[in-house]
Amino acid sequence: MQPDLSLKFGALEKAEFIERPNRFVAVCRLEKSGEVVRAHLADPGRMTGLLREQAPLYLRHAAGKGRKTDWSVILLEAANGAFVSVQSALVNRLTEKVLKKGALAELAEWRFVRREYPLGSSRWDFLLENGKGRRLLLEVKSVSLVAGETAMFPDGVTARGRRHLEELANLQSQSQFEAAVLFLAQRQDAKYFRPADHIDPAFGASLRQAHRRGVKVFARNCLVDLTGIEWGRPLSVDLS
Repeated sequence: MQPDLSLKFGALEKAEFIERPNRFVAVCRLEKSGEVVRAHLADPGRMTGLLREQAPLYLRHAAGKGRKTDWSVILLEAANGAFVSVQSALVNRLTEKVLKKGALAELAEWRFVRREYPLGSSRWDFLLENGKGRRLLLEVKSVSLVAGETAMFPDGVTARGRRHLEELANLQSQSQFEAAVLFLAQRQDAKYFRPADHIDPAFGASLRQAHRRGVKVFARNCLVDLTGIEWGRPLSVDLS
């Protein structure tokens, strides 16, 4: 029996996008009632090509103490019809599930130790070990930008992302840890991955340098529908 490598979204309500007054809020019109609501947007990136006028999106009711909105944006529908998960926290939850089941083929010899491992000035997404005295730091990056069949990261300039790559490369070259970066596209229509040099050329340069210094770089897509998100296929990585 294949392990369950998926997460469920729960009940969703369809809406259409109206505007984005700031990075974390989308104003939407609910399809059923016509009510205009404000919804929390967990991904603060540019969402290039996704937040189009009247673009279909799917919300989950999430009213609660301390929240500024009663709704959360869970999915967007791209122009090609692909569903795109925009819950950036899901990538770590899904990756943790996969790691704990030993189902990440690219790191088959490594086993999950913990999340949010503090080291230096950073907290690394995952700490793994191989039973031979070696440890590995894994960083996971959520990808929403796809052009054609190519997933790209980042969709905005990210100084923090460059710093993480430089720190990983230093740890790898000092033989303190093995290091790896996983780019996880929260959509099904990607077959390839490359850094978005047209958006942040410095990040692309840092990624290539880190790879030359021994940091493992790999990418995957996800199977996404209205019920949930599931671990998908490896993507061909182009660092040329």
